[in-house]
Formats: sequence, C-alpha cells, structure tokens
Amino acid sequence: METAQFAQRIIDELHHAAEQLSNENAEKLVEHILTSDKIFVTGAGRSGLMGKAFAMRMMHMGLDSYVVGETVTATYEEGDILIIGSGSGETKSLIPMVEKAKSIGGTVAVVTINPESTLGKLADITVQLPGAPKDQSSSEYQTIQPMGSLFEQTLLLFYDAIILRFMEKKGLDSQTMYGKHANLE
Repeated sequence: METAQFAQRIIDELHHAAEQLSNENAEKLVEHILTSDKIFVTGAGRSGLMGKAFAMRMMHMGLDSYVVGETVTATYEEGDILIIGSGSGETKSLIPMVEKAKSIGGTVAVVTINPESTLGKLADITVQLPGAPKDQSSSEYQTIQPMGSLFEQTLLLFYDAIILRFMEKKGLDSQTMYGKHANLE
C-alpha cells in the first residue's frame, strides 16, 4: 500500500470514530471548563501531547489553562478542573494525581476508551472515546494503526471539537483568538 492509501485508511478510521462520539458527557465537560477557575490538562506519552495542544488552544481563548508538570503550572485548587487523556484509563502515574485533585476539591474529567477503568471510576466526568487499546489482541475494535494511535488522534479531534463548542458558546472566532497567539516566534 502507498502512503496516500494508508493516510486514507487512517482518515476512514477517524471518520468512523467521530460518528461514535457522544455529546452528553462532552457537553458536561464544556460546562465545567466554562465554570472552572483554572484548567489543568495531562496525559502520558502521546496522549499527553494531545493534551498540550488542547491547553494551548484554551490559552488562545483567554482561559487560565496549564499542562501538569510544566515549570509554569499554577497550584491546583478547589474550583479548578483536571482533564486527563488516557486510552486505557489505567495509567499508573495518573491515578495518584486524580486522587490528589479530588482530595483538594476540584473536578476531574477523564477522556478514555474504558470508562470502567480506575481513572474512569474516579472521575467526576468520564468521556468515552471509541478506539482500540494498545494491545489489540483481545479488542473488538480493530485498527490498522499501531498501539494507541487511533485513540490519540481521536483525542486530538475531540479536544478540537470541545474548543469549537466553547468558541460557539462564548461567541469567539479565530481572529479573536489569534490576538493571544505567541508573538515572539
């Protein structure tokens, strides 16, 4: 298969995944972002990179958003929200973080393939994304892509859809957001 054919197969998989997204918990997430004092985003590996892109867009919208673990990350407090992307929902390094955020009194949202996972059960808001786990041998959901690629790509699309929904609710447009884009590049 040629590169363009692989790209088309990936797009087909993403189209299928997008058709399965649920609006109910996504809308809860948007509402909590709207009412939170600060927004913190995290995830491990490539899921974490998708979270960084999400935090950046929220900053462009004028929201007080942070990536957990960065040197400029503020203190998490009651009234804040922690948003975690984890395909398995079992990422060991993230479980203590969720427990700490809950003990502080903030809201925790988890975006995952597995809502019955440890992280999914601990979260106040759990958004299920379609996708195959890294180990696809026992999964009904199959993909041509390696490991968690389909989840990570769907996560980025989901985060961008959340941004568009937020923009719609706040009456923002791309030009307004561009005013908050980095200008020392």
